[in-house]
Amino acid sequence: MPAVVSVSTETPPFTITQKETEHIVRELFRDSFPDIDRLMKIFDNGQIEQRNFVVPKEWFQTNHPFQEKNNLYISESVRLGKKAITNCLTKDSHLSTPIRENEIEAIFYVSSSGLATPTIESRIMNELPFSQHTKRIPIWGLGCAGGAAGIGRAYEYCLAYPNAKVLVLCSELCSLTFQRNDIRKSNLIGSSLFADGVACALVVGNEVLEKEPLITSPVPYIKGTQSTLMPNSEDVMGWEVTNDGLRVIFSKDIPSIIKDWLKPNVEEFLIQHALTLTDINYFVAHPGGKKVLEAYEESLGFSREMTSIPRNVLKKNGNMSSPTVLYVLKEFMDLHTEDYHKGILTALGPGFSSELILLEWGL
Repeated sequence: MPAVVSVSTETPPFTITQKETEHIVRELFRDSFPDIDRLMKIFDNGQIEQRNFVVPKEWFQTNHPFQEKNNLYISESVRLGKKAITNCLTKDSHLSTPIRENEIEAIFYVSSSGLATPTIESRIMNELPFSQHTKRIPIWGLGCAGGAAGIGRAYEYCLAYPNAKVLVLCSELCSLTFQRNDIRKSNLIGSSLFADGVACALVVGNEVLEKEPLITSPVPYIKGTQSTLMPNSEDVMGWEVTNDGLRVIFSKDIPSIIKDWLKPNVEEFLIQHALTLTDINYFVAHPGGKKVLEAYEESLGFSREMTSIPRNVLKKNGNMSSPTVLYVLKEFMDLHTEDYHKGILTALGPGFSSELILLEWGL
C-alpha cells in the first residue's frame, strides 16, 4: 500500500495573538454591529491562542485591491512552497536519506485562496531542480477538504504507479482574502478562525518502500479513501467572488450538519473495510473550529483525548483551510510511536463534502 513518509509545515512570518486580532476586528466593525461586545466573545470561546499570517497586523487597517492581494498570494505561495518542499524531501526526522526533486514523478498542488495561471507548482519547478517531465495536478476549490483530498488523489496515483514518489503541496493564505467592507456576521466569524499556512507531504508507492530504506520509524500507510458530496449544499461553505476578491460563505449550521451527516458517512466507509468505529484508535482530523471538534466527538463518540492533537494545532495556528490536516498529520508522525494502529484522516469542505482516508501505522 502507498504511504505518507514525510510531512513538513511552514510558518508564515507574522504571528498575531487572538487578543491582538480581536482588538483589530473590534475597531473595524464597531460601527457596523450594535452588539459588538457580545459578538467578540467568539474570539475567547474559539480555543485559538494565536495565528500566523504573511502580512503584519497593520496591513488589515487599509483596503487592498484584489490584484494586489492576489499578487501577494502568488509570491508568498511560491516562497513558502519552495521551503516546504525542500524540508519535506530532506526531513531527517522522517527520512533515512534525502529525496532529490528530480525523483518526484508528480506534484498535486492544492489551494483555494488565490488564483494563478501558470499555477504555483509550475513556478516552483522553475526555481527548484525538478525534472521537466514532472506531472502537475493542480486542485482548486476544495477549501478545508483539500489537504485530505490531495492525499487521497496521491494515494490513487501511487496505486496505479507503485514506483512513484509524489508530493502534495497545500498553500492557503486566507488573510489575503479579508475584506474590511464586508459587514456580514460570517466575515466576522471567519476573522476569528482563519489563518495562513503551507504544508507538503511525500507519498510513495509500495514498491518504493520495498526497494529503498527510506523510513526511520513507523509511518501511516493508506488503506483506502472515500469522497462524499452532500447534494444541494452549495450555500454551506465556499467563496462568493466579488469585485474586491473572494468573500467567505460560512454557514452557522456546519456543526449541526456534521452531527447529523458525518457518522453514517464514516460508518459506511469503515464497513467497506470490515471495521467499526471501535477499531479506530487515532483521529487525524481537520480542526475547523472548536464547535467542529465538539461535533466530531459527539457524532463519532470520540473522547477529547482522540481530538487532542487537532485541538492543539487549532490552538497554535487557527484554521488554515487545506494545509491544516497535514499540520495535524505531522504532529502524529513526529511522535515516532508504534502505539497507533488503525486511524482516520478526515476533512470537510465546500460542496458540502467529506474526504475520508483509512490509515494504518507500520514500518
